Amino acid sequence: MSKIAVITDSNSGITQAEGKELGIYVVPMPFYINGEMFLEDIDLSQEQFYERLTEGAEIKTSTPTLATFTELWDSLLKEYDEIVHIPMSSGLSSTCSTAAMLAADYDGKVQVVDNQRISVTQRQSVLDAKMLAKAGKTAKEIYDILMECKMESSIYIMLDTLYYLKKGGRITPAAAALGTLLKLKPVLQIQGEKLDAFAKARTVKQAKSIMIKQIKDDCEKRFGGADGSHVHISMAYTKDLEAAEEFKKEVQAAFPNHDIVLNPLSLSVACHIGPGSLAVTASKIVES
Repeated sequence: MSKIAVITDSNSGITQAEGKELGIYVVPMPFYINGEMFLEDIDLSQEQFYERLTEGAEIKTSTPTLATFTELWDSLLKEYDEIVHIPMSSGLSSTCSTAAMLAADYDGKVQVVDNQRISVTQRQSVLDAKMLAKAGKTAKEIYDILMECKMESSIYIMLDTLYYLKKGGRITPAAAALGTLLKLKPVLQIQGEKLDAFAKARTVKQAKSIMIKQIKDDCEKRFGGADGSHVHISMAYTKDLEAAEEFKKEVQAAFPNHDIVLNPLSLSVACHIGPGSLAVTASKIVES
């Protein structure tokens, strides 16, 4: 049986400490704040990130260097036979395509999985890969399984403010001003590679109801059961843990038989949507 290393990046929400505990290698994502580079969960904490973000600092996402990948892979291949590397979705970052290009020189020993995941759904894919490796699957078999089910997840995100979408040029200043005037709480979705608009709510309560209803609809129409029996239900948030824990009670009531994971949303997404966001996700269960 092949000895397989599983690698992800910090967009998965898996911290360096949790990675060590789980036996998963986590590549920290780089950020530039007012021109100075920081590495997520190395010298940039969640608290520091939001402090700088709300101060109005210029924050830009970046990608790990080529050497970050190759040096890690070369080191791990001295101990492991194969590697499964699960970066964030190629639709949200060039990290995945860069890793895939480099992996072409490793004779199939490094499998880069572009299964269009981010944050808690990416985290679930990493845990699935670890489970499949333990079950005796090869790196290529794990790649095939994760790619086959790559569209079998949903993320719905409520934004507290339109300011950061406007700042990043993702909506016009006029649209942001109108949304702020009407006190809209937009709900966005990630289905595969893109972050898109989904619904406009007038209140936080309405936005929460929209997200829970849509996850239930996806479970019934896409994942095989309205009760969510064939999926992992997870949640994510930006900055406001107290609000997220309150919302978790509502999601738990809607899916009473689930052990719902609640993690901070990836900083790569958070810098575009700002603090105060809430998200609910569903990922179809992968069988070993």
